[in-house]
Amino acid sequence: MRSVPDPRRDGAFLDILAAGKSFGDARVLDGVDLSIARGEFVSLLGPSGCGKTTLLRIVAGLLAADGGRVRLDGDDITARPPHKRDVGVVFQNYALFPHLTVAENVGFGLAARRTPKETTARKVRELLDLVGLAHMADRSVRGLSGGQQQRVAVARALAPEPKLLLLDEPFSALDRKLRETMQIELRRILRDVGTTAIFVTHDQDEALVMSDRIAVMNRGRIEHLDVPQAIYHRPATPFTLDFVGLSTRLDGTVEAMDADHALVATAFGTLRARASYRPGSKVTIGIRPERIALGTKHPNRLRARLADAIFQGSRAQLHFQSKGSDRMMVETLDVPAAIAPGHELDISFAVEDTLIYPSEPAEAVA
Repeated sequence: MRSVPDPRRDGAFLDILAAGKSFGDARVLDGVDLSIARGEFVSLLGPSGCGKTTLLRIVAGLLAADGGRVRLDGDDITARPPHKRDVGVVFQNYALFPHLTVAENVGFGLAARRTPKETTARKVRELLDLVGLAHMADRSVRGLSGGQQQRVAVARALAPEPKLLLLDEPFSALDRKLRETMQIELRRILRDVGTTAIFVTHDQDEALVMSDRIAVMNRGRIEHLDVPQAIYHRPATPFTLDFVGLSTRLDGTVEAMDADHALVATAFGTLRARASYRPGSKVTIGIRPERIALGTKHPNRLRARLADAIFQGSRAQLHFQSKGSDRMMVETLDVPAAIAPGHELDISFAVEDTLIYPSEPAEAVA
């Protein structure tokens, strides 16, 4: 696994300090702080309206913040116009010039800077080699596939060698298979070049695959910022638990404390979780469905009635009848033939896989 740059250790290359933005009475960004190390790939992940694109546009200089500062490589760029920030942007629609060839699109920014023709031609060749389109240099962009247009847009953004690359959901128009291919390709390209990048997406799988770190955003704030493994396995908030991946989620009440464990009563039985809560506290229990096993092999055990079994190729999902706002789901590699909807089953999971949060009103995930 690649060593992830740490802005706390290596020094922040990009610093966003208390960024705020409102549109009328709607507070879209609520004092966001974010530090990114040189060479790091950070995804802004969240539902529509959470503020991720607004934050990206503020960094690009396409939108003025109501408050806060933006520093890049030691320089305060808060008041600089977009063309003087040394920041490249790849938009959702790629914004290619249809009357220009592939090579002319890639070299457009260099030509605008009056870069010598020989230097521009060399740089264009290098970038087209990097994105695998050298054989299409003289073609019109009109005849390219969506994936090829996306590569041209990335190459064009990289040509002026920006200090920072911003990508606003560049795969949104691609079909699933091509989207997954381009995720791997873009990650390879950016790591080969060593470019610092911020990637905006509402697709959790995309963020998990591509990122060094993920900033999960909700209602104008960053709820959890960490490496993908921590975001998925140890989500800091119930919102992150819900938004990133699937989960079994149960309402409960703390019955007692046993050393450093809370004993939590749920509608399906008592569970143990590593936490400290006062007896009587209302809590939410979360478990990732692939961490739950059929049978009673683990200490935390529940019994529930199977509602449905869904075959998904490499795995199957078992959905159980729940109560209130509870939901119970198990992912397994195979479903025993004898199991059918209506059967009562024992399921179990480890104490260390049992997540616990103070109860709070559920928030809609768009």
